[in-house]
Amino acid sequence: MKNLNYSFGFRNVLYLFALSTSIFLTSCVDDDPVLSDASYDYAFHNGQTVSAAPYTGLHPATLNAKLELMELEDGGTRITVTLINTVDGETYRIHAHDGADPSTTPNGTPYIESPNTDIFAQNVEGNGGTASISQETEMSFDDLTTNYEGFFVVHDPLQDLNTIDITTYLIVGSFAREQTIASYQSTDFNYDFNNGQLASEFAYSGTHGTDLNAWINVTEVVNNRSRITIMLDNTIAGEMYHTHAHDMADPSTTPNGTPYNESPNAMVFANHIMGNGASAGKSFISEMSYNEITTNYDGFFVVHDPLQTINTADPTSYVILGVFAR
Repeated sequence: MKNLNYSFGFRNVLYLFALSTSIFLTSCVDDDPVLSDASYDYAFHNGQTVSAAPYTGLHPATLNAKLELMELEDGGTRITVTLINTVDGETYRIHAHDGADPSTTPNGTPYIESPNTDIFAQNVEGNGGTASISQETEMSFDDLTTNYEGFFVVHDPLQDLNTIDITTYLIVGSFAREQTIASYQSTDFNYDFNNGQLASEFAYSGTHGTDLNAWINVTEVVNNRSRITIMLDNTIAGEMYHTHAHDMADPSTTPNGTPYNESPNAMVFANHIMGNGASAGKSFISEMSYNEITTNYDGFFVVHDPLQTINTADPTSYVILGVFAR
């Protein structure tokens, strides 16, 4: 009987030890803080945030961004921004801008033009793919995701920094809030030098190098409009290229028998592009929709020879000639 009592008592000791160890471990686990995290996706700015000012520039519209927040044990937050489809070698300025009453700001912007460096203000170098940068802030995760009223902005590295002009913002949206991600149609159209492809009698006659080529990108933006971007490759530095859309017309109705109206259609595209010895271009927001431009509009795409006096009646002076956006 003595041995039995000893055995029973020993088992009780072991049981109590195991129980106390379990309670201790559970208590330790329960004491560990649960840290919050969140991520927000931002699309290229085609007017989703500011319909009156969709991006207008030469940066490819394939850029998008991810904003990630990680709560820290000290009560602050680590903010990480990842840019996808960056341009290699270009420096992207990424900012948080505090929201503001436009009637109180110098230029009527709905935000303070100086970025809030305590929250996020960083530069990241584009690499042709994905690039990331992080910053820690003392503002709590809850404050950032609930109380902070600000904008997340990625400035265009291909233009001078301008905190007033929203059309230069590649990405803009409410900071650390869910975004509406819409799908926008976009198509490229390529054009070779005018060697008479459209009409043999219109083949270029002049001294400009025949390595010049061009492309048009038409991208849908909000409010049933479109962004038209035209790029010229192998331009001559310092020469001005008059680049136009010309409406098609019955030659019997035009003053010089041309199959187009000689006055360009400025509602589609009529801009000057300064040559730089390489690729140069211009972007324009048209009130015509993507479908109107790419399906219904009947016009010609014309790039005039910068080495000759402009002559809208002589197609042989056109270095590029083709049907617009086809």
